[in-house]
Amino acid sequence: MTTILIAGIGGVGGYFGGLLAKAFQNDTSVAVQFLARGKNLDAIRANGLTIVKGSDSSTVFPQKASDTPSDLDKADYIILCTKTYDLESTLVQLQDCITEKTVILPLLNGLDSTPKIKRHYPNITVLEGCIYLVSRLSAPGIVTNSGNIESLFFGSDKASDERLLQLETLLKQAEIQASLTQDIISVVWKKFIFVSAIATATSFYDQSVGEILENPDKRDTLLALLTEVYTLAKAKHIPLPEDSVATTLANIETLPFAATSSLHSDFKNKKKQTELDALTGYVVFEGLIYGVATPVYEKLYTALKAKKKPAL
Repeated sequence: MTTILIAGIGGVGGYFGGLLAKAFQNDTSVAVQFLARGKNLDAIRANGLTIVKGSDSSTVFPQKASDTPSDLDKADYIILCTKTYDLESTLVQLQDCITEKTVILPLLNGLDSTPKIKRHYPNITVLEGCIYLVSRLSAPGIVTNSGNIESLFFGSDKASDERLLQLETLLKQAEIQASLTQDIISVVWKKFIFVSAIATATSFYDQSVGEILENPDKRDTLLALLTEVYTLAKAKHIPLPEDSVATTLANIETLPFAATSSLHSDFKNKKKQTELDALTGYVVFEGLIYGVATPVYEKLYTALKAKKKPAL
């Protein structure tokens, strides 16, 4: 039997995990299991996981769901969908589910998940991955997809074997738009440039994408962010098209006026933990290492770090 473990049942893990559970719920050769917690886990155990897209909804039950990895089986594939700040603790938890044949696919924001996983588990296959999906946990046990794109890209510049092809097949059998690609580093960076700039700008200005774009000065700030992160990518020898900044800005302009970022939402909700370091700080610190000036990123990162500090 092939066991797929989804770690983190939020907007991403809940949606893709739900599609996998739906596809294989009557298949004795594939087991889909969830690592979840709190009220979300309680709801899934009691009533299943409901995935909603438009007027369609499906309720599915994973083979197992628990907040304790030792309750779950050894996994052939682990799809990691936690927040970046929960990654380290989750990796320690997951040791009971990992064997030398386990393949880990992280679908987290930021760019440093794979190296962190490899430090914990240097002898197993760890992939790179990214997704385009507008989905959120709208209530415990309910995941809502409100977007019109749901693509998943994954791969490795080193690993290439039948296990990756099998994973792509399993994902496609679940009607997930999955693509195994050898150019995954470029794909991941293309997404990071898009997400990092939007997350930083919307959080700093406390405004939607549309509000930022309609103000010339704020639009210039967004453009400067895109330029700085693209320059960093080039310094790191990431193969990207020369028109990446213009193309990314054009894609941002197609977003709904009210579109924002999960980082902005976390700041609005005064979350104690955010992905600021993964999405904004990463550019600042890597810029220092590679000799790339990032004055706008530095200014906004400093301001957002101060905003996170509780009032004395």
